[in-house]
Amino acid sequence: MRESIERRSFILALALVNVVFALVLKPFWGAIFWACAVAVIFFPLQEKLKSIFGEKPNRAALSTLMVALFIVVLPVLGIAYSFVQEGLSFYQKLDSGKVNPGEFFEEIRTAFPFINDLLAQFDITPADVRERLSSFAVTASRMFAEQALSIGQNTFAFIMSVALMLYLTFFLLRDGKQLLYVLMKALPLGDERERQLFQKFAEVTRATVKGNIVVAMVQGALGGLIFWLLDIPGPILWGVVMAFLSLIPAVGASLVWLPVSIYLFATGSWVAGSILVAYGAVVIGLADNVLRPLLVGRDTKLPDYLVLFSTLGGIALFGITGFVLGPLIAALFLVFWQLFMSEFNTTDVYEDDKPQR
Repeated sequence: MRESIERRSFILALALVNVVFALVLKPFWGAIFWACAVAVIFFPLQEKLKSIFGEKPNRAALSTLMVALFIVVLPVLGIAYSFVQEGLSFYQKLDSGKVNPGEFFEEIRTAFPFINDLLAQFDITPADVRERLSSFAVTASRMFAEQALSIGQNTFAFIMSVALMLYLTFFLLRDGKQLLYVLMKALPLGDERERQLFQKFAEVTRATVKGNIVVAMVQGALGGLIFWLLDIPGPILWGVVMAFLSLIPAVGASLVWLPVSIYLFATGSWVAGSILVAYGAVVIGLADNVLRPLLVGRDTKLPDYLVLFSTLGGIALFGITGFVLGPLIAALFLVFWQLFMSEFNTTDVYEDDKPQR
């Protein structure tokens, strides 16, 4: 009896310590998660470098970290900086009246008269739409400017977060195998189950991060290029927006180039509008339809519809990190149920209902 009470008390204390420790680390969860993701992605390179450097794991880990820094971290920071600069410029134009969403709507309404009939069916007046568009644009751009200003004011905290991520990545690369062994020993799920779960975690994280980032960079670059060639204002801004939106499978980048092409048609730029539609549907769309299944769906072994819903749900719950966490949770969900069915449902519960031959 006493032993049972002591065991339960210890488990309760263990759970309490874990919760408190998780709260202590809460401000750094983003840095910890991305450190784990980068370490998982570049771990195969770390293993190859260890065979070259031999008994010098620190050099192998540092070399791998430098490769990750130049391939992933610095390009992402550069794109984010360009996005902020272009976004602030767009806000200034909007605030000064150089850009007026209400005028854009009027041009589209004039070019497509059926919009008036459509609005009338829902008892909406063009003035209401103009007012709401202008209000939304001002509110959204002001919010963006405030966030950008907040980032600028918290530059030190951001730099510290990146530094902590890189610092932790170094140790995860160097001591990854030992940490994994300790974690498997501590978890009471069974070594084989834990091995399958960690393997799926590595596969999905590597596939979603690599695949989505590659697709985002390709679609953003292609979108920015065509906007620049067609002399559409803010090609860098819209290219980065398309890169971020491309994290949403199937519809991402089209949320930018399709409305812009409609506006080009409305203003009489039929050639530019046709080029943008064809380029968006064929070239930008091809990058999504070909690269994403190859880089994400095949490696995660998740159906396309599950990737879409888990990505949208993950972004809604966790923010930008959700494009990895969503599919990861979905994959772990499937693995847990596969383990359950293989180990606990060994007999067919409907065996008596099978038709007799």
